[in-house]
Amino acid sequence: MEFNHADLFEGLADAIGDRVAVVCGDIRLTYAELEAHANRLAHFLRDRGVGPGQHVGIHLYNGIEYIAGLLATLKIRAVPVNVNYRYVESELLYLYTDSDIVALLFDVEFDDRVAATAQRCPKLETLVAVGGPSRVEGAVPYEQAVAGRPDGRDGFPARSGDDVYIIYTGGTTGMPKGVMWRTEDLFMAFGGGNPYGEPHREPGQVIETATSTGPIVMMPAAPLMHGAAQMATFIAWWMGSTIVYTRKFDAPEVLRAVEREKVLTINITGDAMARPLADEIAGGSYDLSSLMVLSSTGAILTGAVRDRLQELLPNVMIIDSFGSTESGYTASAVAGSSPESGLKYQPNASSTLAVLNDALEPVKPGSGEMGTVAKAGSIAFGYYNDPGKTNRTFVTDAEGTRWLLTGDLARVEDDGTILIFGRGSQCVNTGGEKVFPEEVEAVLKGHPAVFDAVVTGIPDERWGSRVAAVVEPREGARPTAEELDAHCRARLSGYKVPRTYAFVDRMVRSPAGKADYRWAKETAQAAMD
Repeated sequence: MEFNHADLFEGLADAIGDRVAVVCGDIRLTYAELEAHANRLAHFLRDRGVGPGQHVGIHLYNGIEYIAGLLATLKIRAVPVNVNYRYVESELLYLYTDSDIVALLFDVEFDDRVAATAQRCPKLETLVAVGGPSRVEGAVPYEQAVAGRPDGRDGFPARSGDDVYIIYTGGTTGMPKGVMWRTEDLFMAFGGGNPYGEPHREPGQVIETATSTGPIVMMPAAPLMHGAAQMATFIAWWMGSTIVYTRKFDAPEVLRAVEREKVLTINITGDAMARPLADEIAGGSYDLSSLMVLSSTGAILTGAVRDRLQELLPNVMIIDSFGSTESGYTASAVAGSSPESGLKYQPNASSTLAVLNDALEPVKPGSGEMGTVAKAGSIAFGYYNDPGKTNRTFVTDAEGTRWLLTGDLARVEDDGTILIFGRGSQCVNTGGEKVFPEEVEAVLKGHPAVFDAVVTGIPDERWGSRVAAVVEPREGARPTAEELDAHCRARLSGYKVPRTYAFVDRMVRSPAGKADYRWAKETAQAAMD
């Protein structure tokens, strides 16, 4: 057995096969049942010529088919590629071709977009339609693909911790990029099979831990096309747990699932999920007595939203984690951390985390020197089809240590905690003053009439750039620019206060809640014009 996600899951299926592994709506599969299901799909893919190192796209909403697709792909040493289901045709064409997928699992709800793009991808030969009849030429219905296939592992190749796992991430600007991991590094970077203790050093320890742990129920609220939800699934399994999904993120549906399945822990991605959950808890009636932990990662959780959640869920531990698709989980917020007052994180004991200056040397704690957050050790090894970005992001210092530069600007405090200001690429330089969007966004979202806000920089003749805010008001509210200006000036230095406001009916964010700063810049600029 290797530190390979397919190997480890097979070990779990053999050891705790009768436990429930996954629940999605009315469907419940044990570890053994999911293993057999994934094996049938793996045999289909292999019979269609998909082999080690080739890429399989997964263009689905959450469901049994998604997680079976991940496992089936890994079982034959192929590489899963997540597809953002919100992408339009031009974005899909880019992703399908950039990722070199040879097979694609897709929901029939995306028929029109798949039909318009798949035929223009010469390497894409196998299409599997999930959810009913498809109009896409040549697509095989999912039920037909798995029907009659062997449910055993005969014929699957031996795997390695060096097998590749790719997670495409859209980030906040530009086209998506494929982050490449060795499966062993990916396993270690996301908890090492034991997120609340020492990482496992031998693969067999994962099976021992899962076998000896009483089954608990965990839930990622984010879509599986986001790396955080995929990793939350595997972490749950390494603990012998049951994982619960909803097909799409919908606050009432999520809370009904928590109530029905007695969920112990739930994972969300920042304010975009926390706000609607808080609103629904406040206005609804749910038995959430089973819930003990709510963790957020992958997007900003502002202090105002966190405090409201804590008030509504006084007995729940709220954890705000720092990490990225390239780094894994690296640090946890300390008490009082928030974008409004300062984002302070304590590095995880197992993370080699530092703040480096331009010479790739660690900044001195308490010096006030700003640098870039960097991680060494278990990190991704590059970006697929992008050697230039790989060389800029993954660097080697004078002593031969390979670092991932996250792009986050930070200082190190006297006590070793890291004070993070924000992404350098999104920093607004207005008249020589640096403004980090996260701080201003958090203040705006503290206004009772504001549901969501994204802050960006737009050109300004006098200052070079000016701070601009795109605001989604709460339902029924009509905040004015003058009201928001007064709110911000009471809480921020004058140069940080937005000078332009654009009000929108609905904010554009990724399915995982990440801000789309390119769209925000265009929207704010249009408000100026």
